[in-house]
Amino acid sequence: MWTLAGQGWWRGRALAAWVAEAARLGLLGPHLASRAPDRWYSSADRKEKIDMSCFPVENTRNFSIVAHVDHGKSTLADRLLELTGAIDKTKNNKQVLDKLQVERERGITVKAQTASLFCNYEGKRYLLNLIDTPGHVDFSYEVSRSLSACQGVLLVVDANEGIQAQTVANFFLAFEAQLSIIPVINKIDLKNADPERVEKQIEKVFDIPGDECIKISAKLGTNVESVLDAVIKRIPSPKAHCRNPLRALVFDSTFDQYRGVIANVALFDGVVSKGDKIVSAHTQKTYEVNEVGVLNPNEQPTHKLYAGQVGYLIAGMKDVTEAQIGDTLYLHKQPVEPLPGFKSAKPMVFAGVYPIDQSEYNNLKSAIEKLTLNDSSVTVHRDSSLALGAGWRLGFLGLLHMEVFNQRLEQEYNASVILTTPTVPYKAVLSSAKLIKEYREKEITIINPAQFPDKSKVTEYLEPVVLGTIITPDEYTGKIMMLCQARRAVQKNMMFIDQNRVMLKYLFPLNEIVVDFYDSLKSLSSGYASFDYEDAGYQTAELVKMDILLNGNIVEELVTVVHKDKAYSVGKAICERLKDSLPRQLFEIAIQAALGSKIIARETVKAYRKNVLAKCYGGDITRKMKLLKRQAEGKKKLRKVGNVEVPKDAFIKVLKTPTDK
Repeated sequence: MWTLAGQGWWRGRALAAWVAEAARLGLLGPHLASRAPDRWYSSADRKEKIDMSCFPVENTRNFSIVAHVDHGKSTLADRLLELTGAIDKTKNNKQVLDKLQVERERGITVKAQTASLFCNYEGKRYLLNLIDTPGHVDFSYEVSRSLSACQGVLLVVDANEGIQAQTVANFFLAFEAQLSIIPVINKIDLKNADPERVEKQIEKVFDIPGDECIKISAKLGTNVESVLDAVIKRIPSPKAHCRNPLRALVFDSTFDQYRGVIANVALFDGVVSKGDKIVSAHTQKTYEVNEVGVLNPNEQPTHKLYAGQVGYLIAGMKDVTEAQIGDTLYLHKQPVEPLPGFKSAKPMVFAGVYPIDQSEYNNLKSAIEKLTLNDSSVTVHRDSSLALGAGWRLGFLGLLHMEVFNQRLEQEYNASVILTTPTVPYKAVLSSAKLIKEYREKEITIINPAQFPDKSKVTEYLEPVVLGTIITPDEYTGKIMMLCQARRAVQKNMMFIDQNRVMLKYLFPLNEIVVDFYDSLKSLSSGYASFDYEDAGYQTAELVKMDILLNGNIVEELVTVVHKDKAYSVGKAICERLKDSLPRQLFEIAIQAALGSKIIARETVKAYRKNVLAKCYGGDITRKMKLLKRQAEGKKKLRKVGNVEVPKDAFIKVLKTPTDK
């Protein structure tokens, strides 16, 4: 059987002509007739190729939109796309660049998206490359990658909420990258909007003069033209030269089932066109370029891409490991100095991922490989468990990142998985020379609690800490300080942004904020407080390994690492969850939480018990006692020989992140 994907697209034109003729004669239904030409022409046939040589380096601007969650980045991107004619003006234009199903459902941006805009300004034609970025702290790696392809940013701030924690974090990312920053105050149409107050906040916190702020309403399109003017006037053109040999930075990539890897590239020097032979600086493999183009916002092939421009490139990379984010591409036999690339993402949270059925292992392996190509900040280590079988231990940048990854696995690859409780990476400093020789280093990192070394082998344990920034209305300051103290946090700074908003800086142990801190903060502050954190290294801590025992046998999958002060409450919670999940047996099951040989919490699952006294109608009490004693001895014998098998669904209930917090 012939398939378009298997035999190439060379049959597309003939098929499209046949469909068009059938539509003209009325042989196709209206739904097929309207979609036929678009479906069967290849992208190269469908669109006239743009001549990118019309846009010299001095007429090119590369910029990102950065902001806190829900401050209107994607809505502003929609208006800019409409203004430049990239998309038609319709009421359905809502977050056009948010293409993933998970983004549509959650109403957040997860993946940075690129779009090339063409506009005329003062008689000249300009190329504006826009990158819309995520706003949540877990996706700050996407933001930092996007900034590497830019010379400036639009820093969007909500006129109602003002500066939030992620606004501050994004400003410093752009500031460190030495980019031009244009502050944009959005949502001025809201009833409670106070742009003058926000202007003062920007001046105080970021030291940017108030008259540089642009006040807009992205939803209504008010004053959005002045944003385009500011991009052209205030953001410098890229420092690039077409005459130099090709140097292209891969700053993002996606995987297409038929065309292989689609790499998003920023050209720092040179020119690339279809048919060129290019080499990857990372793998040293040579590829032939099949297609180059720009995203407008959909793929639009071009003849060439020139220095200073941002676009996509397809070169027949079929393996997911071939397109490394941060890789440099150059022309064959014209080697160049590789670009600095990116600092690799540092995972903050680790969780075990296992297939629900072991027969699905290979499908899940393929799905994880393809998804980690799209999301290079996820780290993958193979893992196995007696109860759950073969799987992986994945490292994520945060809890939302973990949830989104899991949701994408289910939606895009139809893969259902068991996700264990998230843990953080601890370190241990080994005490003896013999152990240092065995591990080949003095300081070891532990990502699996089951491998946590005993206290006798270690001089000290280290736990990861983060510097957290909380911005809140001042009436909630007392409650939030108490919450932070309960999470073993140390206050570093406190500053009033204006008359009624406070910025608090705390040093937090990462394991105290990883699961439910954000939810607690939001509920305490009626949703007004915002939170952001950055890595702050490691500090010494009194950590203990807590074992969970069933009738005296350790259950390896339930081993956890906790702080000494929190051991009792965590142990009791796990024992209670296990008690509710385990099926009853003919003998009693003792569920215990232990620190070494010391039992700190216990729950008991009562045995099923036959009523042996049912046949005794009256009679001497000794007869009843004899029967009860015989039953107790039988139960004792059963308990010695009987093994407690923990069913998989009980594991899933216990290992899942508790939702009742």
